[in-house]
Amino acid sequence: MTIAGERGAAARVALVETAEALPGLLPFQSWDVLGLAERILVRDVDRHPFTPHLHLAGLDLQAVEPATLGREDLDLNRPGAPEDRRIAKSLVGLATGGTEVVYLLGPDDDGLAPALAGMAAAHDLEIELVFLAQQPEGTELLRLVDVMRRLRDPADGCPWDLEQDHASLTRYLVEETYELVDAIERADDVDLAEELGDVLLQVVFHARIGTDRRAFGIDEVARGIADKLVRRHPHVFADGDASTPDEVQASWDALKAEEKRRTGPFDGVPAAGPGLDLLTTLQRKAAKQGWGPPTASAGRGDLVAAIDRAQASDDLVEREEAIGAAVAALVAVARDLEVDPEAAARTAARAFRGAIESGADGGDAGS
Repeated sequence: MTIAGERGAAARVALVETAEALPGLLPFQSWDVLGLAERILVRDVDRHPFTPHLHLAGLDLQAVEPATLGREDLDLNRPGAPEDRRIAKSLVGLATGGTEVVYLLGPDDDGLAPALAGMAAAHDLEIELVFLAQQPEGTELLRLVDVMRRLRDPADGCPWDLEQDHASLTRYLVEETYELVDAIERADDVDLAEELGDVLLQVVFHARIGTDRRAFGIDEVARGIADKLVRRHPHVFADGDASTPDEVQASWDALKAEEKRRTGPFDGVPAAGPGLDLLTTLQRKAAKQGWGPPTASAGRGDLVAAIDRAQASDDLVEREEAIGAAVAALVAVARDLEVDPEAAARTAARAFRGAIESGADGGDAGS
């Protein structure tokens, strides 16, 4: 694409676009331009992410020597930062001097094309921009994986990141997950995107540790879940038949049971974790075996009876068991009313916290 100057002009600069997240991956139009170039110029050979890949392809990069800016170049109305204009002026000088100029854009070159365009008309310069093909979704994940690789590099990585293992990161995974849940419940998209990134970091971090242990890597993690999704959705990827959410859930459960070869109704349910979540999961799985929760009215009776037992007992263990039965009855009531008890508990906690904090603020204001 020509973005400035006159077509047919004697001087020409070709700018080849690159993506830091996809080092070495270029469309055939870019390879055509690079393969025929007398030399390929970049701002910094050592920092450009494509340097090793083009070297393997038999192409060498050369750093362009920034030109000295004259008084006429210091006009603040001209586009581009001074360093961009220095590079642009050097490229203009080479092109107007008869050199074929092919410049490989890098991560620091966002302002170069505008700076070069600002000089094009005065020098009868043609600027050709060779675009990348549209990048697929997920390319930034490759950059995240590479950032994590750098942080765990034994030679020059981060001392804290190098010290971590699966066990030491566990509490961060739990904390970040709850912060994500909080962002979802507050319907804050800015925080939601940030917290999803924090949870994603934990996945990539654990995968990198797995790579360092030579146990598994991010590709095994991604391939495993992608393969599982394909297997568990035959109505999408094969000739399965499921047209409602309930049918999809039933198909998923049947395929999961066949894959895992589990016999007990609670196989695969970890005993650890928040009590409300654990009770909800156990009751949900029990319901699939035909042991449905009691109705809301029956559960209310169980709840009251359990509280009465707890209040009547002088034994701490008996009181704990009775309160546990009360909580289980409350979870059953919530499920019968199609309410998530864990979410309801968090809603109550936020309301309680807000009431106390607003009362404390009011007290301070009145003192």
